[in-house]
Amino acid sequence: MITVTKTFFPPLAEYEKQLQRIWKNDWLTNRGELVLELEEKLKTHLNTSNIILMTNGTLPIQIALKILGNKGEVITTPFSYVATTSSIVWENCTPVFVDIHPEYLTIDESKIEAAITEKTTAILATHVFGNPCHVEAIEAIAKKHNLSVIYDAAHSFGVTYNNKSVFEYGDVSTCSFHATKLFHTGEGGAVFCNNTELHHKLFYSHNFGHNGPTDFFGVGINAKMSELQGAMGLSVLPYMDTIVSSRKKVVDLYNAHLNFNIIKRLKIRENTQWNYSYYPIIFESESVLLEVLKMLNTNEIFPRRYFYPSLNNLSYANGNVMPISESIASRILCLPLYVGLEDTQVEKIISLINKVLC
Repeated sequence: MITVTKTFFPPLAEYEKQLQRIWKNDWLTNRGELVLELEEKLKTHLNTSNIILMTNGTLPIQIALKILGNKGEVITTPFSYVATTSSIVWENCTPVFVDIHPEYLTIDESKIEAAITEKTTAILATHVFGNPCHVEAIEAIAKKHNLSVIYDAAHSFGVTYNNKSVFEYGDVSTCSFHATKLFHTGEGGAVFCNNTELHHKLFYSHNFGHNGPTDFFGVGINAKMSELQGAMGLSVLPYMDTIVSSRKKVVDLYNAHLNFNIIKRLKIRENTQWNYSYYPIIFESESVLLEVLKMLNTNEIFPRRYFYPSLNNLSYANGNVMPISESIASRILCLPLYVGLEDTQVEKIISLINKVLC
C-alpha cells in the first residue's frame, strides 16, 4: 500500500539516547533542557531570530488570534486546512474570506482591501503547501489599515523567500511539527515573532500567563512542548538534508513524467526556495479527479484530496461564494510524497495517472 505520506522515523537508538537524557534529568515538561536546546538549534537551522515551541501547530494560531484578533473580523483564505478557519471561530472572531490566486493558490492580495471594514482587526493568510503569500503587498495593506498579520506557515519549514526565512514575515508566523510534516516532533508546533512586546505576550500566553511561580502577567493556556517531543525533534533535525533531498527526487520524477498538457501543478512564487512539502496536481474537472482517484485506490495507492472542501463552505463559517477556491478544491489531489518512496512506486503512480488522462 502507498499512502499520501509517511512519518520519518529517526534511528531508534538516537531517539533512545535523547530519552536517556530525560530520565537522567528527571524532567518531562515545563521547558526542560531538550526543548530549550531544540529551540536554539532550530533558530540556527532556520536562520530566525526567535521561536517558541508549542505542543501542536494549532495552538500558536489560536494564541495569536486571542492577542491580535480582538473578537473582530479576520480576513482569511478559504483554501487551507480547517484549523485556519476553525481557530478564527474558536477565538470568537469572524472569518471574512478572500478568494485565492489560481496558480499560486495563496490568498489573492489584490482582493484583500475590498474586504476590509471598520470591524477588521487582522489578516490570517496561509503559505499554501509551503508556497509564500505575496507578503510585500499584504504588509503594505496591513500598514495602511493598521491591521495585524498572522501567517499560517504550517507547511513552510525551511522555506525562504527573498533569501529570508518565511517565518520572519508578518507580526506572527506559526508552523506545525505534526508527524506528517517535513520536520516533526510527533505532535508539535512553533510560533515566531520579531516584536519584543508581542513575543512576550505570546510566551506567557502559552504558559498559563505565568510570571514566576506565584504571579501572572495575564491570561494564558497550556501550550508548552514536552521533553518527549523535544527528544523527537532533536533526533529528526540532523536528517533534514536527507529528508529534503529524498522528497526533491520524488518531485523531480513527477515533474519529468506526468502529463502536464492535461493537468497543472502548483506555481511556486518567484524568489522562493521551496521545501518539497507536498505535491498537488490540478485536474480539468472533478470527474477526472475522481476517475484517477478510483484507479489509484484500486491499485492500493491513496493520495489525498487536500485541501477539500473550500473552507467558505463550512457550516460554521458563513462564507460567501469563492469561485476560484471552490473550483480548485474540487479538482486538486496531493500525490504520495515521503522519504522511502521508491522510484518504481513513483513510476507506477505516474503511469496510472497518465493512463487515465490519455
